[in-house]
Amino acid sequence: MSCKDHDFNCVCEAVRNIADLQDAVEDNCPTSCFSNLLNPAFAPGRDTIPFILYTKKGKPFTAFGNIRPNQVANPVVGMNAFKTPFFRVNNVDGCCATLELLESNVEPDCKKDVEEIICGTERLFRTGNCIEVDLKCFCAIQCLTPELVQANTGQFRR
Repeated sequence: MSCKDHDFNCVCEAVRNIADLQDAVEDNCPTSCFSNLLNPAFAPGRDTIPFILYTKKGKPFTAFGNIRPNQVANPVVGMNAFKTPFFRVNNVDGCCATLELLESNVEPDCKKDVEEIICGTERLFRTGNCIEVDLKCFCAIQCLTPELVQANTGQFRR
């Protein structure tokens, strides 16, 4: 796959499509595409298609969440900083997107290798931590099963 600048960007299109599918579920619209990933009949309470973005060097893109001074963990809510390659699209404007960081069940550690995080993940959680990205900076996107994401209860993990 080439990453040259064109008028068409497949990563932009894929993220826009994911946003449309998520919006359709939020509006209780029974659309089906890409194997009915978010069809409410098959996945009640699910509102997220998680994905991994790949850089032009073919590496998973990562972002850091819950960055705080002194990095003191709150034992009640687990306020550790974390690194993640997992995202949820919250908004798309052209090829700019607001992505929510999804936290893995893997013990948070900013020094862990991304491959260790990906391979150890059994569950993802919404965090409310967001990042703004230019989707033209990525060459590939890998959609993951919505079953990985803990069903949205209106509460974020962080």
